[in-house]
Amino acid sequence: MDVSKKWHTVIDSPYGPLTLVADDDGVLCGLYMTDQRHRPPEETFSSRDDTPFAEAEEQLSAYFAGELTQFTLQLRLHGTPFQRRVWDQLSRIPYGETRSYGELADALGNPKASRAVGLANGRNPIGIIIPCHRVVGANGDLTGYGGGLDRKRRLLDFERKASLF
Repeated sequence: MDVSKKWHTVIDSPYGPLTLVADDDGVLCGLYMTDQRHRPPEETFSSRDDTPFAEAEEQLSAYFAGELTQFTLQLRLHGTPFQRRVWDQLSRIPYGETRSYGELADALGNPKASRAVGLANGRNPIGIIIPCHRVVGANGDLTGYGGGLDRKRRLLDFERKASLF
């Protein structure tokens, strides 16, 4: 059980309010959308304090303006070793591109693990920055997204349009 102190803030985005969570060292460990599946209970976010989030807010603002395609924030990911390996692979998907669950499983050296990759993808604690929205079904169809398929579609459309300029 994680008993460290956490801080949070809420920022506006084109995709609704985003709750940013930092650990006691001020390192980003969560980014959650409203009504997101697997969102921790609000009371686990502890005190509201905007101070630790200046760099994250700046980079997210640049991303939403179409000016930033790769985040350079320090992150602290809490998850199993397999989940962290999947999240690392998510971070390698280029801006404006997608990968299938099977392609991610192949990249992890376990081609039969696409279902497990999907489960780990759904538990990503730092959405948008770790781009779990860039994962699609084997045939390119949009499949599950903790923030909802409408947000996933909008994020992918945004990145595709922004990458053209």
